[in-house]
Amino acid sequence: MNLNRKNSGLTLALTLGVVGLTAAIAFAESGGGHGAANPLSHEKVMDLLWRTTNFAALVIILVKFGSKPIVSALSSRRMAIVNRFEDLNSRRSEVEQSYKKYEEKLGRIDQEVQDILATAKAQAEIEKQKIIDEATRAAADIKRKAELSVQFEFAAAKKALRDEVAEQAAQMAAVLVQKSFTDADQGKLVSEFLDKVGAR
Repeated sequence: MNLNRKNSGLTLALTLGVVGLTAAIAFAESGGGHGAANPLSHEKVMDLLWRTTNFAALVIILVKFGSKPIVSALSSRRMAIVNRFEDLNSRRSEVEQSYKKYEEKLGRIDQEVQDILATAKAQAEIEKQKIIDEATRAAADIKRKAELSVQFEFAAAKKALRDEVAEQAAQMAAVLVQKSFTDADQGKLVSEFLDKVGAR
């Protein structure tokens, strides 16, 4: 509907232009009402008229047959531009959201670093305590084993000393018995032994 109004207006303007041009040519050929010599020859005027008519016909043809493709192309171009702007606006909002998200993350990164450092420090303290506890247990085990070893060595030394004292006492008793044992004592022992054996 809007296109028909434009075509009608253009056709009217061209028609008025052609009529005005024709009137101007007729007026110029008549000498402009002064009877002076006409600087425009009839051929030049006809050539101008012919060119103007051709131009008007070209404009009418272009308007009549070229307006729809041109309007369609311009309309599709306009729609493409509108779609592109809408797409860019939606992408802009996505980018803004992403920017805000990363800005928030950057704002929290100092706190996250502090949290990580605190966690690492706490874990280091736990590991330190584990190592100290393990070292304390190992030291207690070494001390207990050393005490047991000392007790064992002490008991072994005590037993060895008793055995040596007993052996020394036996040797000393044998020496004393040999010195105090006489032939009479020997005979008495033999007779007692024989009496016992014979009694059985």
